[in-house]
Parts: sequence; C-alpha cells; structure tokens
Amino acid sequence: MPTELVQSFRIDAAELPGEAVIFGSSAAMREVRGQIERIVHTDLPVLIRGESGTGKELIAKFLHAHSDRRDAPFVKVNCAAIPGDLLESELLGYEKGAFAGAFEAKSGLVEVAACGTLLLDEIGDMDLKLQTKLLRLLEDGHYFRVGGSQEREAHVRIICATSIDLEKAVERRAFRQDLFYRIEVLNLRLAPLRERKEDIPLLCEHFLEKLSRRFEKAAPPLTATSLHLLKQWDWPGNLRELENWMGRVIILGDERALGAELVRQMAPPHRENNLQPLSRQMKDPSRLAVSTTARTVMLKVLQANRWNRRKTAEDLNMSYRSLLCRLREAGMLQRRKNHKGLPPKQ
Repeated sequence: MPTELVQSFRIDAAELPGEAVIFGSSAAMREVRGQIERIVHTDLPVLIRGESGTGKELIAKFLHAHSDRRDAPFVKVNCAAIPGDLLESELLGYEKGAFAGAFEAKSGLVEVAACGTLLLDEIGDMDLKLQTKLLRLLEDGHYFRVGGSQEREAHVRIICATSIDLEKAVERRAFRQDLFYRIEVLNLRLAPLRERKEDIPLLCEHFLEKLSRRFEKAAPPLTATSLHLLKQWDWPGNLRELENWMGRVIILGDERALGAELVRQMAPPHRENNLQPLSRQMKDPSRLAVSTTARTVMLKVLQANRWNRRKTAEDLNMSYRSLLCRLREAGMLQRRKNHKGLPPKQ
C-alpha cells in the first residue's frame, strides 16, 4: 500500500507547529481550540469538517499529541483513494486464505493503532458496505477480520475527517445516517483561509521558515505590499495553496512574482480592445467578481505607493506599459483625480 494512502507513526507535540500558527487569532479557530480543550482527553469519536487544505490532519495530530494516547501510534488512512474491498482488509485485517493472495494472516490498521488514534481521512467516500462494519466497531468496539470467525476488540480512538457535506450525502443515500450520527458526537469545523485572513502574515512566516529548512535556501521576510496582495486572494486551496505559494517565493527567490501572478489570476485575460460593456460582463458573474477583485488589488497597491505608477508596476512585477493598459481598461486612470490629498500625477 503506498505510504501516502496509509501512514503510521508516533507524534511528538514539540514537532508540531506552535498553537499560534495552528489556530491563529481568528474567532472561528480560537473556538476550535476551546472545543479541543474540552474533548482532548475523551475517547469519543471526533468528526473534523472543513474544505480541502484547511488543516484537518494537523488538527487530528494535535488532538492525538495532547491526549492520553500520545505515546501510542497515530495511524492515518485515506478512505477516498482505496477501493472498498481493499480498504476493509486494510482496516480490519484478514485471515490466511480469506481471498486469493492471502497466504498469511495480517493485522489491520485497527490493531496497528492499538491504544492510539486512527484517522479516517475523507470518511464521506467510504464504501457503504464498509460503513456498516465501521458502525458496529464504533458502537461496541468489536469487529471481525476479513475471512475470520473470531470476534476481536478494538482499543483505538477514531477521528474522522471530511471535506464534503455529509448531510447531503445522507440525503442521497451515499452515507449511512446512523453512522453519521455516531461519528459527529464531537464536531470540529475548520474555517477556510478566506474567513481568517488576519492569520495570513503569521502563516506565511511559518511556511517560509519551514520551506527554507527543506530547500536549504534563505527567504527574506515578505514586504507589506506582498502581504497586502496575499490578503486580497480568497485562497480556494486554503493553507495548502498558501504553502505552495511560499515555496515558489523561495525557489524563485523573488517575492515580486507574487504580485504579478495574483493579479493575473484575479484579472480576466488581457485584450487589446476595451473591456466588454458591463451588461455583457453581468452575464458571467464569476468573471465580473474576478475583475472587481483585480481592480481592488491594483487600487490598493497604487494607494500604498501614493499613486506612483512606476513603483506600482515594479511591485506587481509587470511593465509600466502593461500596468497603464490595465488601469485604462479598469477606468482607473481618471479615478485618481477624484481622490483628495493625493500627490500630483507621476
């Protein structure tokens, strides 16, 4: 089984990022921290919900590292990436002769994680037949290996994580309702990065430090302009996407590439002609929203540079002529004249 699908290891709390990095200062994540304080020493199952890349595995590791099971294994399995029959044998184990190729008995991950924690990542994608067996395991702690007749007892805490809407999965009968009620006894919801943008500077600092060690290459602190640009993006990939961006900063060695790339992603494709009439843009709300965000970014950088367009073009890592074209398309060349207290035109 590929190591990225099934992992078993010991966790030292000292090896995890600090709580300031994990939870930040946003109200939503501080609430999660308060919930963890109340549930960390229980053995009840925990359901961690959040969009892809919000740090669900990290929260599961934090729970384990601060629980009474910290000295036992932490085992993670990716339910979405393993076919149902194979996942059952991986989780519960199998007896010799249970199926073709089963030449000897094998312990399942439930046994490997004995006295520790088992993380079922993307539980919403688990096969319905296996959901039934997991339900029994959660109800009374007993299970059978595949092909076995001897009932076994599990001594493991189960944490489930999902990025899908389980309520909707229950409605379309893709997820058992009784299992849903069983795993959501303790429910943690992780906020997406777009709802906790105040944490971006600290997260950037953490990722730059972490990736600098990995790549053995120093990374200078981000400028205020770059941080401001990063806060304008909604980060659909959340923490994972932000970490990837910081990796690019280190590898390329030039943070100014951030500004140019973000503006390119937020702006519609550049055209030689003027922008389409507003009535035509309204037919595509996503295009209009992206265009509006790009104009906001350029305006903020202009204001930060007191409308010095050459300095703004440099910060956005684009040519002066290209910036003028974008400003003209956005109708911002004339707009600056309406701002009071601004310096003369550069």
